[in-house]
Order: sequence, then structure tokens, then C-alpha cells
Amino acid sequence: MTKRHFIFSAALFILVGTPHVFAQKTQMQIARNSVGKLHAAIAGKRDQKAQLGILGEGIAASELAEKDKKTRKWPETWAIKSYLSSYISILDPNEGNSNKYFDLAVQAIDSAKSFDKFEDNSGLIAASAYNINIKKQMRGNNAFNAKDYATAFTYLKQVSDFFPKDTTLALNTALSAEGIKNDDEALSYFKRARENGIKNPVVFQRMSAIYGSKLDNEQAIKIIEEGLRLNPYSSLLNNDYINLLLDNGKYAEARQVLESTLKVETRSKLLYYLYGYLHQQNANLGTAELAYNKSLELDQNYFDALYQLGLVYVNLGNEALAGNSKDVEKFASSLNRAEVIFLQAHEVKPKDKPTIKLLVEIYTRKNRFDKVQEFKAQLDEF
Repeated sequence: MTKRHFIFSAALFILVGTPHVFAQKTQMQIARNSVGKLHAAIAGKRDQKAQLGILGEGIAASELAEKDKKTRKWPETWAIKSYLSSYISILDPNEGNSNKYFDLAVQAIDSAKSFDKFEDNSGLIAASAYNINIKKQMRGNNAFNAKDYATAFTYLKQVSDFFPKDTTLALNTALSAEGIKNDDEALSYFKRARENGIKNPVVFQRMSAIYGSKLDNEQAIKIIEEGLRLNPYSSLLNNDYINLLLDNGKYAEARQVLESTLKVETRSKLLYYLYGYLHQQNANLGTAELAYNKSLELDQNYFDALYQLGLVYVNLGNEALAGNSKDVEKFASSLNRAEVIFLQAHEVKPKDKPTIKLLVEIYTRKNRFDKVQEFKAQLDEF
């Protein structure tokens, strides 16, 4: 998350006193002075210990003022207490103290707002609200890192609504919403990040996935295209784009994107796999075979390419027996190739049921009933 600085204009701290009894005046003056001292300490870059010392004096005075029957009704009393407490909550390294003063700040700011009918203390209240949200952001980040996405979303949503232009906050809020499977909220905050100029490919990828889950495939494609215009060299978005085109039967568009990409990216096993899949869907089995083999040259254990290549050989075998002129030799050769490939795929993923079922089918055709029983037994194990 972006690092924030807690330095406020001195204009925020010009407070007007009211004549009252000496004890009240003394405590309120100490509290007022602590705000000015804190501002001076920040400007002078005094250390954390010095700032906490000033804050302690101010808090003690504001709490005494809070207990007085007259000054406890002053909005200034609560505004100062909220500001000082909120600052301690983000400054104190002791988590217990930090959380204690966060709670006090939240309570005090509500009282300050309720008493401050004429907005005489709006500067302090605004500064308090800022600090409170910084503390919420800390809590949200900690919860997110601990994978407590419900807590993270609760806090980060509030902070993002307070800082709506902060794209990183919007992104993290959306990711937290995804963590609790709230796609509508996730989409809302991804949109906020996008509308405020974020270019991170993840935003467009995740938005596209959500639209896809809602079966709005056209919007899913459009948002990926928008992401690619902002990130023309993102392989992440490009691969998703090709997959979307293939999944939606837009084969001509997918082929054009694949062929232009493969001219640049010649070492991508996924792109060769997708190119093979494209041609397989269009019954260009020879080209599909070449593409899958190219993918396997880059990774001989690439399961998806192995599985689809096995299907290519099964289909080539079926073609050999189709029609009047049956080519038994070609059928046997294709079946043997399919067997070898599916055995290799089985080694990579021993528990993949579709692979095992295809091996059962192949060995049934070969009358290898010992192997049929062996693989059927494996199916029963899962």
C-alpha cells in the first residue's frame, strides 16, 4: 500500500478559547497546546518517543476536560481527544495501546461530530478521520496478509470509500472481496480502480473472469481487449484473450492473435498448445499434432498437450476406419501412438480419470484385457 504522511496544515490547529474557570482553562489549554507541540514536533522531525510524550500530556488533559460537567459538552474537547488518540493509534508500536487508542478515537470523533453543530472544529475532526482510516488500512492489510479476507474487506472497503481515488486501495479491496467470494463487490472496486486510471493487468484479468462467471462473455472479451490496449506486451492478458476467443468459438480471431504472437514468442509452450487446440477444433489434426509436439519439445511433461495429442491420435485412428476404404494399418499406428502418449500423461497425472478411461478404451480395442483390468482397478481406487 502507499505510504502516507501524517502532516497537517497549521491552520487546522488554530483553536479559539472560551473564558471559563481556571481548572477547566488549564486542562483545555494543555490539550490545545499539545496539538500545537505535536505539529511542531512533526515539522522538526522529532523522534517517535518525543511525539508520544507530547501526545500523552494532551490525552491526560483532554480526559480530565472530558470528565468536567461543562467542558465535556464542548465539541473541542472531543475533537482534540479524537485527534490525539487517532495519532497514537498509528504511532504507538505497542499493538495493545494502538488498538486501545483507535477505539477511543472512533468513540471521540462521533461525540465531536454530534456536538460540533457549527463545524468550528472541522479541521481537527477531518484530521482525526484521516488518521482513523490510516489505522483501518493497517488493520485491513494485516488481515489480508493473514488471509482473513472478511476482516480485510470490512476495513479496506471503508478506507477505499474514504480515499476513492487511491487505485491500490481499490484493488486490494476488490481482491479481499474475491477472497470472500463476493463477486459483485469485487467488480465494483475493480471498476473504481480502473476508472481512476490503474493499468495493472490483474484488474482487467479479474474483471474479465467475473464477467465470464456471469456468462457475460462479450463484456469479458471487451475488458481483456481494454487491458491489452494499456498493456500490449502482457502475456497474462494475451493468453487469457486467446482462451476467451477459443472458448467462445471465435476461431478466426484467435488464429490471427496466435499467429502474430507466435512470431514474437517462440518459446511459449502454452501458445503452441493453444494453437494446436485451435486447429484440433477445426479438424486440422495434422497441424494440431505439429503444434502439440512443439509444445512438448518445450516441456515433455506438459499434461494438457499430452492429453490433447493423445486425442488427436485417437481421432486419426477413427478417421482411418471411416468410409469404405478402411486403412487398418494407419488405425493401428495411430492407436499405438495414442497409447504411448496417454501412458506418458498418466505418469504425469496418475489420478486423472479421463486419461485412465481412454487407456481402458485403447486396451479394449487391442484386446489387452489384462491391462483393461489393471486400469479399471485404478478407477475404483479414486
